[in-house]
Amino acid sequence: MKKKCKSKINLLKKVTGHGLFTMSLLICISTNANANSRDETLVIVSGTSINSLDIHRAGTNRPSYQVAINMYDRLVSFGIKSEGEGNLKSDSTQIVPELATHWESVDGGTAYIFHLREDATFWDGTPVTAADVKWSFDRAVSLGGFPTVQMKAGGLSSPEQFEVIDEHTFKVIIGEANKLTLPDLAVPIPMVINSKLALQHVTKDDPWATEYLHKTPAGGGAYMLERWVPGQQLIYKRFDGWKNGDLPAMSRVIVRDVPSSSTRRALVERGDADVALDLPSKDVKELMSNPKLKVSSSTIDNTLHAIGLNLNFDPFSNPKVRQAIAYALPYQQIFDVAAYGLGKPMWGRESSKAESALWPQPFPYKTNIDKAKALLTEAGYQKGFSVPLSMNLDFAQWMEPTALLIQESLGKIGIDAPINKIPGASWRTKALVEKGLELHMKNFGGWLNYPDYYFFWAYLDGHLFNSMNFKSDEMKSLVDVTLKMSVDAPEYSTNVKRMIDIATDEVPMIPLWQPTLDVVMQKNVSGYVNWFHRQLDIRSFSKE
Repeated sequence: MKKKCKSKINLLKKVTGHGLFTMSLLICISTNANANSRDETLVIVSGTSINSLDIHRAGTNRPSYQVAINMYDRLVSFGIKSEGEGNLKSDSTQIVPELATHWESVDGGTAYIFHLREDATFWDGTPVTAADVKWSFDRAVSLGGFPTVQMKAGGLSSPEQFEVIDEHTFKVIIGEANKLTLPDLAVPIPMVINSKLALQHVTKDDPWATEYLHKTPAGGGAYMLERWVPGQQLIYKRFDGWKNGDLPAMSRVIVRDVPSSSTRRALVERGDADVALDLPSKDVKELMSNPKLKVSSSTIDNTLHAIGLNLNFDPFSNPKVRQAIAYALPYQQIFDVAAYGLGKPMWGRESSKAESALWPQPFPYKTNIDKAKALLTEAGYQKGFSVPLSMNLDFAQWMEPTALLIQESLGKIGIDAPINKIPGASWRTKALVEKGLELHMKNFGGWLNYPDYYFFWAYLDGHLFNSMNFKSDEMKSLVDVTLKMSVDAPEYSTNVKRMIDIATDEVPMIPLWQPTLDVVMQKNVSGYVNWFHRQLDIRSFSKE
């Protein structure tokens, strides 16, 4: 080990203790083994852990989406736009080539034909063909759950809609024009899998090789898997044969799981990490003034931090109880303490009804303890009740202070809310798949930046992110009609405003604020893009 690394470890051990010492030692070992490789190695410290290498698998958590993005390709992607001050953001209004070189709308706008790159291969050298695309799309619409509903948003629900014309030509049939079809092909779900490899691992009980792909990716993306140690690290290595874009500058990317936010902050401040994720808003604000670092912080489109109230549990089946809780929340305190003022407040709208189709927009609730007590009394709960308030430990940096403030405020109206802390690896299953949490915090963001798309995912019965078990025939009818509709259609705005009114009147979910996506980097790191999926697309990173 080099002297410089040794002395740094000794200093860190004296100053910060064993946890940071261990982390620094691991980074020194991995990066100083070859001094020349450091310029081509990106070290990322994250507060969350992936739980699967297959985004299609039931229960795969959000941090795992990064695997689909970096190890697999899609037919198309979104463009990138400047937000000013050097910040870059994905642009869903621009659809750009990835595995497909070009495409055309045919059959009166009811189908698309995609032309694939003829030189693209998977990691094992197998050529990528239209048959691989069809098998991958068939898998997404057939497995059920998250991937199937996501494809449905773009009007894709059956294997019969996907046709192999020849080895490098693929047809998608949608039946009727849909504004979401092309954008939906750019999200992480419709990734292209090496079907020949996956088919070697199917069984009668597992016809889509879910067990194999859970632990063994089979892609052709810009990065391959070097190593995955669950709960510790994920290491990517560049696929030098990648043909679907410019070859990434980073030959190796190490994503370390570091649960302690103070340790993540110390690592990036000392230069042991190139990128730090999931830092508390307070740290992000403070680091903005650090001349050795650069910070990207911008609001996330179509995203809310919110409280979910599960209608399958009494007393939340009563709308007056839900409204009472909406009036009891200490919104400003939460925004000041948990968000540290970063983001956009989502409370206190003056008008009771939506006056525009803007989304997200504030709900017409503000802190009013007397009104909350009166609504509880009207609902027959004047003595209050007890209900656990569940939070995801992966997002403790905002959920924990929020939970404590909510707990205190609900106590003022007679509601006892003991805090239930759930490990991140289990959260998706408990909250979204089983939908078994009574009162819980949530942070859903719609990948496609349309309000009707948000309501499709978060307010329709049975859909993954409707953790509240909300049911409304009117909401479903509105979403079904509006989802494929052009935003220029005369009835589009009217329909969206009605969706917002149903959401505010019935209030199965109480918005708190629209959050920011915050990433802290070394000054010499460039290429970061704020993507709609909130994961790092490591393909664009470089060091100066």
